[in-house]
Amino acid sequence: YQRRVREKMLYRSKKLLYSATKRSARRRFRSTSTIRSLSNFAIFNRKSLLTTRNPKKLNVGAIISRKLSVHEYQSHDMMKKYGIKVASGKVASTVEEAEKVGKELANSGAQDVIVKAQVLAGGRGKGHFDSGLKGGVHICSVEEVGKFARKMLGFNLITKQTDEKGRPVSKIYICARRYIRKEYYFAILMDRAFKGPAIVASSQGGVDIETVARENPDAIIKSGIDINVGLKLEQAKEIASKLGFAKRLIDDAADQMVKLYQFFIERDATLVEVNPFVETAEGEVLCLDAKVNFDHNALFKQPELQQMRDISQEDAREVQAAKYDLNYIGLSGNIGCLVNGAGLAMATMDIIKLHGGEPANFLDVGGGASERQVKGAFEILNSDPNVRAILVNIFGGIMRCDIIALGIINACKDLKLQIPIVVRLRGTNVDKAKELIDNSGLRLIAADDLDQAAQQVVKVAKIVDMATEAKLTVSFELPI
Repeated sequence: YQRRVREKMLYRSKKLLYSATKRSARRRFRSTSTIRSLSNFAIFNRKSLLTTRNPKKLNVGAIISRKLSVHEYQSHDMMKKYGIKVASGKVASTVEEAEKVGKELANSGAQDVIVKAQVLAGGRGKGHFDSGLKGGVHICSVEEVGKFARKMLGFNLITKQTDEKGRPVSKIYICARRYIRKEYYFAILMDRAFKGPAIVASSQGGVDIETVARENPDAIIKSGIDINVGLKLEQAKEIASKLGFAKRLIDDAADQMVKLYQFFIERDATLVEVNPFVETAEGEVLCLDAKVNFDHNALFKQPELQQMRDISQEDAREVQAAKYDLNYIGLSGNIGCLVNGAGLAMATMDIIKLHGGEPANFLDVGGGASERQVKGAFEILNSDPNVRAILVNIFGGIMRCDIIALGIINACKDLKLQIPIVVRLRGTNVDKAKELIDNSGLRLIAADDLDQAAQQVVKVAKIVDMATEAKLTVSFELPI
């Protein structure tokens, strides 16, 4: 997960200030368990299937994570414009609309339909709703559509890729059922091992591709694409043949692959995943389920995509952080972190873990943060009910320590912060910053050494945690 977090931060930064991870840094972070808790953010990330070192080996963390994801029905609507064959269906946001769609599909000849909850999370089929319904994908008769819609719409779907609260379902996608003869897996993604687009495919589709890669790696086909040439029909036919398509369907399968690549390139996608990519009993090649991610940095070229963003599927704190142009990832700990620089932020989380604490977030205010951004950062930290203490760790180079100090002071006064704050400042204008804090009258816990600061914030967080459990109010006399 280390690489995924670093790359997410890299592509979130508008100035692209951060370089690729060095080998020494990888060794330094390899032993810590801090980043393991970042697995919640796989909700929006299809794990990469290719490592950066060995294209023959599978890995779960080598794909760019800064992206926009859209719902399945939106992906299908776009894919149709490129001549890609998808299942016929419509989206519904109310029970009445769902029943109407079911009748329309029945009138077009469908006997059974598939009702799919629209959430930006994998594992829908094995998930469950807080309404009690098991599974986010159901095959049913047209008459049963309303019954399933009532138990899906307005409820949260919990899957292996969501937190315990799940994701809200405001829309369902109702498709005519197609009878499948054979299922395949097909994906196009950007991969560093091939220095550009790559195809990952398997004859074992319709199942978790990571499981296939782990249990039967020989079933995975990988092929790089020359981005200057594109996916040629001959290469696509070769892949279709290796997958095991019947000879009469190889041309159709290859044609769909070429169109998928065209869609991938023209829409600035980072991932187009079709699972299952199927051969029907009638002899058609269809894309039955699609997951598409788009490069966030290319959205200025894709105004249509910006309208498709569903912020209800995102962490509200991350949405708020984006408004302030902050790099934020929420975690499950109880110690809030406010740091400048991605590397220092990672090191800060590590040292908190070293002293027995749990970081509640990754928050990098960057090198040129304003007083407004610092205050916004505290608003986000203050909105997290799990945060028991905050550690501010600033090394002032481009970032001036006095700006951070002003942000802290204004945030404490305006937000009426009751959360204990440990502050460690070093670098540009540090003396001025300390003077501002001393004259503010605020009871902040100062530390000159990072190790000391981490020990202090862990100690304070534990005290507040115990007091909260006992339903007591705690106040601190300085020094602790």
